[in-house]
Amino acid sequence: MEGEVLGRACAVLIVVDVLSFSTTTDLVLNRGARVLPVRRRDARGVAEARTAGAVIAGEHEWTLRPSSVTEIPSGTLLALASPNGATLSTSAAQTGAHVLVGCLRNASATAAKARELAGGNPIGVIPAGERWGVNMFGDGEHSGPLRPCVEDHLGADAIVAALARGGGELSAEAALAAAAYAATDVPTALRTCTSGTELAATGNGNDVILAAQEDVSDSVPMLSNGILEAP
Repeated sequence: MEGEVLGRACAVLIVVDVLSFSTTTDLVLNRGARVLPVRRRDARGVAEARTAGAVIAGEHEWTLRPSSVTEIPSGTLLALASPNGATLSTSAAQTGAHVLVGCLRNASATAAKARELAGGNPIGVIPAGERWGVNMFGDGEHSGPLRPCVEDHLGADAIVAALARGGGELSAEAALAAAAYAATDVPTALRTCTSGTELAATGNGNDVILAAQEDVSDSVPMLSNGILEAP
């Protein structure tokens, strides 16, 4: 897994799952709430959430959809099951690296926090990817083959571009990512990519609009004792 490989070399790992784990997490933290990432909403995931005193996404009005959490009350601990973003976050934590969750909404803030935490050491940015044939707002009990996706690459690209503005050496891959971000009409790309068109077709286009907003948030979700919260 990407996090396990990068974690051996990086002081900070940034997980990017734009549609929808990272975006939803950003919105939750902006409301003064927190997120418990769980791999699946199965018996084990439910038990983990109950033990932590978390509200399980999907059992109430709050779900993995960004538009569902825009009014979540401050102080709520929301358990979010995601086969990509949540799974990567928990796996990355096992490497000993600092784990942040980034998206387009908080790209610059995430980059700034990563630089602070890294102290000049390498930073890894992980675009989560998507799974074919899986309902992105489902319970995570099923998994299909993993594929790259436009939205996560653009979210990662935005963070890398922000890191580049702060100075420091970029890998060849990171330099290419920053260039791709600068050359892309991000809202159009999210609206017309596979995930964006799937969401629009099911009446969830507002989730794409929320996810496509760039640098509107100063929130930086950081994993601490298994919970994503503001540092």
